[in-house]
Amino acid sequence: MLDQVDELDLVFHALADPTRRAMVERMTSGPVSVSELARPLPMSLAAALQHVQVLEASGLVHTQKEGRVRMCRIEPKTLRNAEKWILERRATWEARLDRLDKLLGED
Repeated sequence: MLDQVDELDLVFHALADPTRRAMVERMTSGPVSVSELARPLPMSLAAALQHVQVLEASGLVHTQKEGRVRMCRIEPKTLRNAEKWILERRATWEARLDRLDKLLGED
């Protein structure tokens, strides 16, 4: 369980930054180069690469050098693991709220 929590910490840390969320959103269309990710952002290529490295360390993104270009793609398994964790929490809270609703409705 600890490994899963550590992985989730890295994922949520990576997604906490709006620039990195924008990068992930951009990659949902398919693999993209670091320079393409950096182009619309108000930052240097080096700064964009640092964001990509955080995404890669979290497991959300995989990069691969193709010639002189570093291509980035989303790792769906990592996103699914985070989604699973969120859905489990949601189910727990919905069940608790349903019980509370029944309890309060029995007046």
